[in-house]
Amino acid sequence: MYLPKGSYSYRHYFMVLMNHGLFTFGDTAKASYERMIALVERAERYLQAEGAWELPEHTYEVTATDPIVLASLRRDISAAAGFPVVLRSHRKPTEMAFCQRDDLSVISQQGPATPDHVIRTKRLPQLGRDVASYVRDYRQYFEKQSPQSRTPVEMLDPAPRVVLDPALGLLTVGKSPKEAKIISDIYRHTIEIIQRAERLGGWRALPARDIFDVEYWELEQAKLRKGGKAPLFQGEVALVTGAASGIGKACVDSLLARGAAVVGLDIDPAIETLYQRPDFLGICCDITDSAALQRSLQKSTLAFGGLDMLVLNAGMFPGGCPVAELPDDEWNQVMQVNLNANLALLRSSHPLLKQAPNSGRVVVIGSKNVPAPGAGAAAYSASKAALTQLARIVALEWAKDGIRINILHPDAVFDTGIWTQEVLQARAGHYGMSVQDYKTRNLLKTEISSHDVAELTAELCGPLFAKTTAAQIPIDGGNERVV
Repeated sequence: MYLPKGSYSYRHYFMVLMNHGLFTFGDTAKASYERMIALVERAERYLQAEGAWELPEHTYEVTATDPIVLASLRRDISAAAGFPVVLRSHRKPTEMAFCQRDDLSVISQQGPATPDHVIRTKRLPQLGRDVASYVRDYRQYFEKQSPQSRTPVEMLDPAPRVVLDPALGLLTVGKSPKEAKIISDIYRHTIEIIQRAERLGGWRALPARDIFDVEYWELEQAKLRKGGKAPLFQGEVALVTGAASGIGKACVDSLLARGAAVVGLDIDPAIETLYQRPDFLGICCDITDSAALQRSLQKSTLAFGGLDMLVLNAGMFPGGCPVAELPDDEWNQVMQVNLNANLALLRSSHPLLKQAPNSGRVVVIGSKNVPAPGAGAAAYSASKAALTQLARIVALEWAKDGIRINILHPDAVFDTGIWTQEVLQARAGHYGMSVQDYKTRNLLKTEISSHDVAELTAELCGPLFAKTTAAQIPIDGGNERVV
């Protein structure tokens, strides 16, 4: 509403417009702001007086969340949307109690708290897990309202952005973790607004016609048509082991750069603070602990909704030891880390990878020692060879599920924690070389970095290799013993 200059007095410094909100006025921005704060405080006092400020204690039934259920729901929503999505789970007492209300089917199905929320949340949340019914209802909503639009409009994807389920809690859907987080922030506020309104006489939202006009506003339609190309792995989830340093950290970086949400596992606690961003989850985990692996998969599924890509990178390389002197405990430890732990993770990840919207992908970081072992590295070479054979069998067994698995065999990647300058100088001296010559002792005379391995790892998960499985690819600059 426009007010001519001088048309308000001290007694008329604000307006409350039905379906629009609160407007305050003043000679300065500060005066207007202070009046807005005073009015908000006045509204809070009213809510307190009417018993609608302090909400009652939250009572709800505690339920376990099956990662496979979340992954299956994410797959169905992705299919409805036409692109992969991230599905974030929110299970705080407030959210669980709201999702278990007896009147949820009434109070949650009226509309958003404010019309502009519809751009993020759609008009209504989905109740339960029946995505097909939600899609059918959304199409009917569009078909009923669109003929009344001033200009022709094209239907947006019919997938939900908010899901309310008594057992799963509040779930939010986005093309990225950041988008899903924004939606969760909005709907948490909506939950509070609905519950307070119910204590004041009942929650009512704007009619569907008015909400539709905002959802299909011409400027929003134009913005959508101008949308740029999505990142390669937008809406997809990757898990990388040994992710705190070296090749693992480089893989995290390459996958993040391509738009994936990434879960990093590492025995080093530094993994938990490696990156502070919504699309990364660092979990301190000993991969030889099967219970810890299960907890990590549970946590990652609650954070992002499923698993699309798995990078098996974690491993150990003990000091050189001839077979005649190789102790059982060293052999067993290397096998446990490099082979057994990867078998356990593959086995646990399989049901999640089967639910991947664009089919699951696995990349195994092998070693040049598989085709060309070195003396003194029996445990390492044998474990990597066994892991490679395991991957080949997985390729045979999982192809029917659309899951592909490929193996990279790097060599001489020196920008990792085990290769200090002192170690490099010692090894180069052993061969009578300079450090630079030692680092480039391959056919192409080139240096291989963690970034090089990571970039090829990411590309193996992309469309260029969509028809490749069970491949063993060297990344070593060319090795005479391998060639």
